[in-house]
Amino acid sequence: MKATVECKPDGPYVVKGLERLTRASGAGISTQPVMALCRCGGSANKPFCDGTHKRNGFSGARTGGLPDRHDRYRGRRITVHDNRSICAHAGYCTDGLAAVFKYGAEPWIDADGAAVETIIETVRRCPSGALSFSLAGGDDAQEPPQPPVIGITRDGPYAVLGAVELLGERRAAGAAPGRYTLCRCGGSKNKPFCDGTHWSIGFKDGE
Repeated sequence: MKATVECKPDGPYVVKGLERLTRASGAGISTQPVMALCRCGGSANKPFCDGTHKRNGFSGARTGGLPDRHDRYRGRRITVHDNRSICAHAGYCTDGLAAVFKYGAEPWIDADGAAVETIIETVRRCPSGALSFSLAGGDDAQEPPQPPVIGITRDGPYAVLGAVELLGERRAAGAAPGRYTLCRCGGSKNKPFCDGTHWSIGFKDGE
């Protein structure tokens, strides 16, 4: 069975066919063919839904967020693609490779600021898929195959990797295939995608 995620209206993520679900520590969680994962932030049984969304007024509606805009930062050998509208603000880019990803600068990406291999490695750590790349010649680089997995990040979103289809939701322009982050604090303005709101509201998952 192909792994899928469906966002129930004002309710949980219904996950089917997923064999690997991991905690922030990397430890595995036993899976079932069909699971309901909390996305309102209030379940007492995280990551699983316990029905709290019915009592806390959770809405799954998108209420704002940045425009869906695909920007390109061209270097001699590599072009870095970016769509801020789906950034989860995990910081792997700015914290991990400040010579390329320049927080607060404009332009904020210098595609000639480090070795191509280092840039590729950093881009592929972006959990949201906001960053991707293509090499000189115009062909988009292929993502390495990943086994389907949903990782629970510490006090943050679900990080989805591999062939896990998100049903009924349009991906942002230029988004990297096989990588996206889903809000689980309940506060994102760009639901179902994480927009980093968990940082500002102090979301704690209790793990």
